[in-house]
Amino acid sequence: MKALGVISTTAMFLLLGATVPAFAQEEHHQDSAKPAQHEAQAKPAAKQQQAQPRRQEQQARPAKQEQARPQNHQQQAKPHQEQQARNEEQSQQKHSQQQARNQEQNLQKHSQQQAKSQQQQHENQHQQQVKTQQNEEKSQEHHQEQQANGHAQQSQGQYARNGQKDRYGHEYSESRFGPNHYARFEEHGGRYYHGRREYSYGGYWFYAGAYPAWFYQQNVYFILGADGLWYAVAYGNPSLTFQVNIG
Repeated sequence: MKALGVISTTAMFLLLGATVPAFAQEEHHQDSAKPAQHEAQAKPAAKQQQAQPRRQEQQARPAKQEQARPQNHQQQAKPHQEQQARNEEQSQQKHSQQQARNQEQNLQKHSQQQAKSQQQQHENQHQQQVKTQQNEEKSQEHHQEQQANGHAQQSQGQYARNGQKDRYGHEYSESRFGPNHYARFEEHGGRYYHGRREYSYGGYWFYAGAYPAWFYQQNVYFILGADGLWYAVAYGNPSLTFQVNIG
């Protein structure tokens, strides 16, 4: 019985000795597994912590892009606004220049119209003056002609008749001489011949030693007197007369 007890006790010690190391190994194995598990658990956490800034950065990027878009839009809008402002300024300048040109053209047209109107008025006035002067001259000539005819009729006995000849054989013809054939003579007209000034009239050259001032101031005709001498007579005033010679 003692032997059996000793054996039983020994077997228990042996079993206990075998169990303790196994248990220790199991604990050691569990302890060694815990850091691995902890490390495995820590890795997802670290990954999550590392992923969170990336996600935040990715989430922040659209916000930054959205914040940058207005700036880009503003930057893009600035050239457009500047170009639009330049276009408006150029348009205003062109409009101002066009207005200035229009005003200048209107002023020129107005000035030209005024000049034409003034010129037309001057021309009308000049034409009216010319007509008035011509009418006065015609009236005066008609009056002088009437006077000359009256004086010629009164002095028929003083002048030669048609067909009569002078002392040199020059025939008097009413178709070439007398009041109906008056002319105007110039002081330096005619010809200067043999030291004297001669004037052509009725187909002959007449001259005098001296010519009175009225001879160049009015119409004059030549006539043969009853005495056979030639005379120059003022058409408007037959009382003005002086003797001339025939060439």
